[in-house]
Formats: sequence, C-alpha cells, structure tokens
Amino acid sequence: MFGLDPTIITFTIYIVGMLLIGIFAYHYTNNLSDYILGGRRLGSFVTAMSAGASDMSGWLLMGLPGAIYVSGLIEGWIAIGLTIGAYLNWLFVAGRLRIYTEFNNNALTLPEYFHSRFGTSNNTLKIVSASIILIFFTIYCASGVVAGAKLFQNLFSVEYSTALWYGALATIAYTFIGGFLAVSWTDTIQATLMIFALILTPIFVLLHLGGLDNFTLALQQAESVMQKDFTDVFSSTTPLGLLSLAAWGLGYFGQPHILARFMAADSVKSLNNARKISMTWMVLCLLGAIGIGFFGIAYFYANPQVASLVNKESEQVFIELAKLLFNPWIAGVLLSAILAAVMSTLSAQLLISSSAITEDFYKGFIRPRASDKELVWLGRAMVLTIAAIAIWIAQDEHSKVLKLVEFAWAGFGCAFGPVLLFSLFWKRMTSSAALCGMLTGAIVVFGWKSWTPEKSQLHQLYEMVPGFLLASLVIIVVSFLSKAPKQQVTDRFEQAKTAYKNAL
Repeated sequence: MFGLDPTIITFTIYIVGMLLIGIFAYHYTNNLSDYILGGRRLGSFVTAMSAGASDMSGWLLMGLPGAIYVSGLIEGWIAIGLTIGAYLNWLFVAGRLRIYTEFNNNALTLPEYFHSRFGTSNNTLKIVSASIILIFFTIYCASGVVAGAKLFQNLFSVEYSTALWYGALATIAYTFIGGFLAVSWTDTIQATLMIFALILTPIFVLLHLGGLDNFTLALQQAESVMQKDFTDVFSSTTPLGLLSLAAWGLGYFGQPHILARFMAADSVKSLNNARKISMTWMVLCLLGAIGIGFFGIAYFYANPQVASLVNKESEQVFIELAKLLFNPWIAGVLLSAILAAVMSTLSAQLLISSSAITEDFYKGFIRPRASDKELVWLGRAMVLTIAAIAIWIAQDEHSKVLKLVEFAWAGFGCAFGPVLLFSLFWKRMTSSAALCGMLTGAIVVFGWKSWTPEKSQLHQLYEMVPGFLLASLVIIVVSFLSKAPKQQVTDRFEQAKTAYKNAL
C-alpha cells in the first residue's frame, strides 16, 4: 500500500526515531515527578524549545497558513496577539510560577498549586480545576488528532478513519512510554524541524514563482478575480474583529501544557535565557507560517491545475506545497514537521490530562498513599483513555483544526489565566474568588455564542475577550466580599515573593 516512496520512508524514519527517544526516556522515569515534570531538571534550551513546540500544534503548519490562504494578512493579527501574549507570559509568569509552586507544597500540577496557594480546607478547587483541564484538553487533543489524520490521509492516500489511528498511535506510543522527559526531549528535535520547514518552504515558493515581482503580479491577478485585498490588515474587518484576533494572546496565561514547562525548569535564571530562545523561535515560525499561506495564494492562482485540493481544504496548503516543490526525500522531512507539531502538543496535553487524573483525583481522593510506580502506570493508562476519547471526537473529517484549537484555547485562557495572574501578584485574593473566577471563565466560553444574537457583532467576538474580563472582575469583587486569607497563606505568598526576587 505504501510502496517505497522516498517521502514515506523519510517520514517513517522520523516516527521510529521519536519512539526510540521515548524508550530511552523510560529508563530515566523513576517516579511521578519524573513522569509529570521531568524531575524539575530541564535546562534553558530544552525548556525554551519544549515550551514552544508544545504551544505550536498542528494549527501552526495547517490552521494558520490555511486561514491566511483564505482571508489574507488580516489573519496575521492572531500571530501578533500570540507573540505579545507569549512574551508577557515568559516575562511575568514563568519565573514566579517556578518558585511559587515549590513554596506551595512543591506542586506538580496547576490544580495542586491552586489548592495549596489558597490554603483551602476542602478539595473543591482542585476538583473543579482538574475537571476543566480534562474537558478542554480532550477537545484540544482532538484538534491534534484531526491535524495528524489529515496529514496521514494526504500522504498515505488512505481513508480518514484509518489515518486517524495512524496519527494518534504515533503520538500516544512515546508519551505512554517515556512521560515528560520523552515529550521534552522530542519537543527539542521537533521544534528544530518545525522552524526549518517554516523558513524553507516560503522561500522556495517565492523562488518557484520567479521572485517578488512575479509574486506581486500573480497576487494582484488573484485579488482581481476574487475581488479581495489579501494585503489589507484593517479595513476588511471591524474593531471587534481585530480585537478577537489579537485576543488570542490572552490565552497564554492559562495554558497548562505551557505552564508545566515553566514549572519543570531547573532554575529561574535558566528561564530568562529560555525566554530569549523561545521568543526568537516563535517569531520566526509565525512569520514562516504566514509566508506559506500568503505566498501560497499567488502560487496556486498561477498553477490552477494543482490547486483543487487546497481550494477545497485550505488547511492542506503546506502539505501540498511541500509535495509539489521539493525533492521527495526533503518533502518527507518537511511533512514530518507537521507531525512534529501535532506530536509535541498532543503529547503535552495528554500528559497534563493524565496528571490531573493521577495526581489530583486518584492520589488526592482515592489512594493518598499510592506508590510512585502505581501512579506512573495509572498515568500511562489515563493517556490511553483520554486519547481514545479525543479520537472519538475527531471522527468528523470535516473538522477544522483552527476552530477546535480556538475553543479550547479560550477555555483555558479564561478559566485559568485570570486566576493564575492574580494568584501570583495579589495576596488578598481568596479561594472563593479563585473558584468563582475559574467557573465564570469556563461558563462564558461555553455559553457566549448561544447568549448573543447570531447576526450581531457581539456573536462574532472571540469568547476569550468577555470570558477573561468577566473572570477577572469576578475575582476582584469576590475577593473583597470574602473573608481575608489566613495569615499562613499570606506569609507563604510573601516568602515566595522574596525567594523569586532573590533568584533573579
């Protein structure tokens, strides 16, 4: 069925390589801390690349280029918002979270951190936050499964239902075996592969078109035929539309799979170096993704005989360009970058979801004295369970990667973002406020579209905006209406604050 196609051979070698890393990491995974956070021993380079790779999923090589291909540079506002949000997250959250989780019972997960940070006497906050992780990550994981399925479907010429399992199994295997260390080590390789593909592809598209002059001419002809200005970044949308695109950046403050990388770093100082590496990587990747979609408009207009699939399914633009423009061996490497993006994020999400069940539910309520070996193997079993649910959600081959990511990204951003920020900067915040803010953010994301008239501008507003604002407002109001935190809670906050300043 697959033959000896050089593209498929290269692609397969890549998958086998990732699995071998998982097997190698297995021998370094001795306890739950190793499986969930790699024993908090990641250096700056691995932290930076792992944070970037776990962030930029299949939407980077499929969703964003596809959106640019359809709508033009107006969709670039997503990249602008993400860049600003990511930088602020590294600057204000990374180091503090690394220190504050240690001072709060050496928390390995966000639910555990919230529980300890606010000194709650019951487990309500832990249950709610862990439940939110499971709900939104299952949807987020489904986006990765869809991206992987579309890649395997295109590459191996198989049915979507079959491709679904190929992509999912490739990721599940090394996450199951090696845990956080396997995910982080492979992320470093995968992040390198992604930036290589994203920089090289738009350059080759431009060269194949014959340079900037020919590109400009083809783009103008495409605009004339389609009656659309692909270079317009303002007038083709409303102020609320621009706000919606830029608001993607707010989501960074609440993404558990990215925040886990901060918690796993070996020191605050290594995070400072990691920020520079990660932001450079991110900007180059986003520019490359935009370039693929933008230059792809002109390329497929100038070559309509090969444009049918892309015009039908815009998220395939990178896949088609790689197959059309490159030697099959190189194309295999480039297409592996999509799988790299999918695997890096999906594996991180599976691991965080697994840790929510293992650490926050099982150890927290069922077997507090469970051994590390038992917890690690339970974590592996949960990886399989959550992946199975994600595969079930991803069965619709018409699913859009970007739409699934958009919803899950808003869910985490609104439920956890405001709570995390206030927890790191405001010692007067209370546990009741954290719970109310968390629920407010999650509920607004789920209900916004049904609460607003379908044809109104508010209906088009990204759920991130009202969800983040309302959650923040609720946190402030409920904190002042609630009884002040216990002295030991505020003392611990001040100790962590002092330790963070000393660590800089």
